[in-house]
Amino acid sequence: MVSVTRAVFGDLPLGAGTVEKFQLQSDQLRVDIISWGCTITALEVKDRQGRASDVVLGFDELEGYLQKQPYFGAVVGRVANRIAKGTFTLDGKEYKLAINNGPNSLHGGVKGFDKVLWTPRVLSNGVEFSRVSPDGEEGYPGELKVWVTYTLDGGELVVNYRAQASQTTPVNLTNHSYFNLAGQGSPNIYDHEVTIEADAFLPVDEVLIPTGEIASVQGTAFDLRKPVELGKHLQEFHVNGFDHNFCLKGSKEKRFCARVHHAGSGRVLEVYTTQPGVQFYTGNFLDGTLKGKSGAGYPKHSGFCLETQSWPDAVNQPHFPPVLLKPGEEYDHTTWFKFSVA
Repeated sequence: MVSVTRAVFGDLPLGAGTVEKFQLQSDQLRVDIISWGCTITALEVKDRQGRASDVVLGFDELEGYLQKQPYFGAVVGRVANRIAKGTFTLDGKEYKLAINNGPNSLHGGVKGFDKVLWTPRVLSNGVEFSRVSPDGEEGYPGELKVWVTYTLDGGELVVNYRAQASQTTPVNLTNHSYFNLAGQGSPNIYDHEVTIEADAFLPVDEVLIPTGEIASVQGTAFDLRKPVELGKHLQEFHVNGFDHNFCLKGSKEKRFCARVHHAGSGRVLEVYTTQPGVQFYTGNFLDGTLKGKSGAGYPKHSGFCLETQSWPDAVNQPHFPPVLLKPGEEYDHTTWFKFSVA
């Protein structure tokens, strides 16, 4: 059984609307999601002693989400991740996007899907959010109708993304939750054991755009096919952290993507997806300046993201899995976050 309750979370400035919070609860999980950016604001999971902790980074109040902050818990789009130089060409026409991350466009631009109010609809086991992204929003071509649905099933949070376009446009939707299985506010994720089911990854240049090479993980820091303890692994390979796309087996079927185990609490997160890639990000740009829930500071490496996605800059790299959605087609992807204890 899943219960769904709705409440007011806060009001946007200048009478721009009311943000609502939807609480989904099963016997194993409690998830809070707000209509601003379809943002997961809390996710409570029990440890092996049966004690529940909130395992996602975020803020207590709406104001926190309205300030400049690193996409905590939000759905990002129209195109998640980076597009080189914020430009791409479609049918001979060049499109110029907002540049908001060094020389590149990141996560949909200056006002992406994370910074808009969505229209909610309560379901028996979750909530569906919808919006229409107008033609030309942030420089993207065509109108895009989008639906994001969160449902709970026992220990599993299921996120489905659907979209329909009025003209050909790139689309890449993901959720940008930062997890810490020891509980949000814990100082780091070094004691987390990580597995990613990927034989290849995408090397990046100095501004984090894929070079175009699809590189084998064999013998590199990116070989996470067997579990590694994150802190030791980063030290051993002298890497500052991860912010890379891992290439998953290509098919539209549900497949295992990643597993993270926190030995101290026993909490396990497994991710399954229909997407061709996952960006593993270890919170390298967190710097402790933002005050999070219950006054927590979020320093570097205090949370990790597993952003299931199409590959970064795919719109400019023809040998990457296609990212264009044409009129009459439907974008339809699902990601499963399955929590348990071990």
